[in-house]
Amino acid sequence: MQINDSTVALVTGGASGLGGATVRRLHAEGAAVVIVDLPSSPGQALAEELGDMAVFVPADVRDEAQVQAAIDAAAELGTLRIVVNCAGVATPGRVVGKRGPLGLEDFANVVNINLIGTFNVLRLSAAAMLANEPQDGDRGVVVMTASIAAYDGQIGQAAYAASKGGVVGLTLSAARDLADKAIRVVTVAPGTFETPMLAGLPGEVKELLEKQVPHPSRLGKPEEYANLVAHIVDNSMLNGEVIRLDGALRMPPR
Repeated sequence: MQINDSTVALVTGGASGLGGATVRRLHAEGAAVVIVDLPSSPGQALAEELGDMAVFVPADVRDEAQVQAAIDAAAELGTLRIVVNCAGVATPGRVVGKRGPLGLEDFANVVNINLIGTFNVLRLSAAAMLANEPQDGDRGVVVMTASIAAYDGQIGQAAYAASKGGVVGLTLSAARDLADKAIRVVTVAPGTFETPMLAGLPGEVKELLEKQVPHPSRLGKPEEYANLVAHIVDNSMLNGEVIRLDGALRMPPR
């Protein structure tokens, strides 16, 4: 599906990290962009930096009304054809740790944001895309973000791995549900990337993470994630697939 001057892309978690890089890439390709992130994020600053055809809509992906407001804002800019889900959290915690069992509320919060929030955005944006005239055979494409933790969940990642495993499991079913509506669904499962989640790690920890990646032995760059999203949009045969973007990394237990 080619991007034209009426194409609108909505990116959750779009103020920074993988989402921020995706916003920049799709805007550079000619799409208008709706940056969806929390009110405390630098989303407004990014929208102002990009200028024309970029707006920030503060929203919690778990909130139906807030997500719908972001979709409505996209409709004011043009035709919503691209949605990228990057919003997520990675709260650590063992099933049973030194302080006892992992808090059920803590587990549920991660699942609610990473899985239920992703589904909330998927379902509402797909409903909006139904009104689109097909372009290059597609009414739209939704990209979701999982993680290699869905396959290689490490110690202390029970909630995160479960939530991302849910996104992986959702991918094919959602793609099949939406196939007769000409809406594609593809998931990217990144490895270790230079994102705000890893920004606070000590240098020696970052170096250890880099050495674990077979090739290239470094952390992924958010721009590389964005490049893959751009290719997914362009390549209409990509549908119902989960793509690992990890330099051949298979995470060890810890």
